[in-house]
Amino acid sequence: MKNGIYIIKASGEKAEFDPQKLLRSLRRAGAGRERADAIARAVAREIRDGMSTKEIYQLAHRMLRKERHSAAARYSLKQALLALGPSGFPFEQFIAKLLQADGYTVETGLLRNGRCIAHEIDVLARDDSRVLFGECKYHQRQSLISDVKIPLYIHSRFRDLQAGFFSNPEWKDFTVEGWIFTNTRFTDDALQYGRCAGMHLISWDTPFDYGLRDWVDRTGLHPLSCLTTLTHREKEILLEHKIVLTKDLLANPDLLDSLRMAPTRKRGVLEEAEQLCSAPEEKTD
Repeated sequence: MKNGIYIIKASGEKAEFDPQKLLRSLRRAGAGRERADAIARAVAREIRDGMSTKEIYQLAHRMLRKERHSAAARYSLKQALLALGPSGFPFEQFIAKLLQADGYTVETGLLRNGRCIAHEIDVLARDDSRVLFGECKYHQRQSLISDVKIPLYIHSRFRDLQAGFFSNPEWKDFTVEGWIFTNTRFTDDALQYGRCAGMHLISWDTPFDYGLRDWVDRTGLHPLSCLTTLTHREKEILLEHKIVLTKDLLANPDLLDSLRMAPTRKRGVLEEAEQLCSAPEEKTD
């Protein structure tokens, strides 16, 4: 149904506000039907023509957080991926964890020789039959997307590695694949080139059912930056300690002591982490 309200996307494009899209995102975060309906209606009453998607997200997140911290944490996944910085290292570690959850043996931060020059490999993953050369493109702003120059450049590196490192006998029984991961999006030209060149391009929501959003849903591996009970600086400190996943924090709770938290606040952080790592809240009220 047309509502006549147009909002501004992160790319700067205008789009008609879709209340059903908001409702689906709230339900996906684990909000029950009645709660999601109530929040979606409340947000819709606040929306004005020309509002940004970021402002709408902040409205919904604030209302959801009042109801349930863990649902707010799940809802904030897109923003949490943007907060895996300021360097690209935590995002590389996050991708490595997702691949490990799918059964791959993973190495990160390698330097290997191509036929012409040496190349850094962000992520090298293998199972019994495949080996993945993975490049990670991390952005701190949603408006920054990966254009066609990214797969063009990485494909040329991949071909040089195929002629060098991957031509070694240890890889003769493996299918070697080039993968590119980004926490935002690829342009249409980038996706088209990737498909044509036989590369796998993984972004926030592509390919269908296998983007980062779906991967996190499938594995339950939420980034530490999802937690709503930690400050931005506290998250940065924990990332510096290579705590990338919420479940990593649960395995190393004593690291919170270095943040000099009051015991009650520490319990609140760990409770949210436990809820986030457990199955989502039942989605029917």
